[in-house]
This record gives sequence, C-alpha cells and structure tokens, in this order.
Amino acid sequence: KDICLSDPASIAYYYMETLRHESRETLILSMFNAKCSLLADEVVSIGTVNYSLVSPREIFIKALECHAVHIVLLHNHPSGDPTPSEADIQVTRRVMESGNILGIALADHIIIGDNQYISFRENGLLGQRKGT
Repeated sequence: KDICLSDPASIAYYYMETLRHESRETLILSMFNAKCSLLADEVVSIGTVNYSLVSPREIFIKALECHAVHIVLLHNHPSGDPTPSEADIQVTRRVMESGNILGIALADHIIIGDNQYISFRENGLLGQRKGT
C-alpha cells in the first residue's frame, strides 16, 4: 500500500478499478500518517445510484482510531461522470472544517468516474486551507 499522498493521480488509480464499476455511490476513507504513508482504508458509506450519505462524525471516528494525520475521501459516480455535485462540495467543506478543528487534514476528495477522476485538490476546490 505505497501511495504518494501528494499525487492525486496515484491515489485515484489505486482505487479506480475498485470503484468504477460499482452500481451505487461508495465512499472510501483513506487514512495516512505524518509521513504520508497509507495506514488503512475503509468503506464508510454505500449510497444510492446518485447519492451517498456520510457524516463527518463517522469519518473522524475511523481516522482517530487509526491515528491518522491526513485523510483522503474517494467516491464513485456510477454515471461515469466524475463532476462534483453541489452535495459533494458541501460534504467536502464540512469534512474539511471538522478536520481543521480536530487537527486531521483533508488532503483531497477524489471522485472516480469511468476511467477518469476529479481531484478537489487539483481543481482548487478545497478552499484556502490545504493539508499540512
């Protein structure tokens, strides 16, 4: 599990085959230590064909249990189009704000489509605060 946290493409491609054929939105939480090594990953939500419910509380319970310093959210869009929805943007903002309070940086949120992805980090959608 040697994934480079600073490279959204390597993270996206690591999970691409796992997520691109799912028929429902599936949200994976990847947890990293201070040296940006992957500690663990876990499916935290399985939603409907176009919506996934997730609470920052559930995400950070897992992140704290793993002693994560950075987290990356990944989920799929069964339609194949990885363009973020307004709900995706709102959830990302809530998770980022919660992480800032807890000292666990949201390094990225990556949406997987059919052989393509969108990284919130690469597209400037994480706001002003970046992971440390």
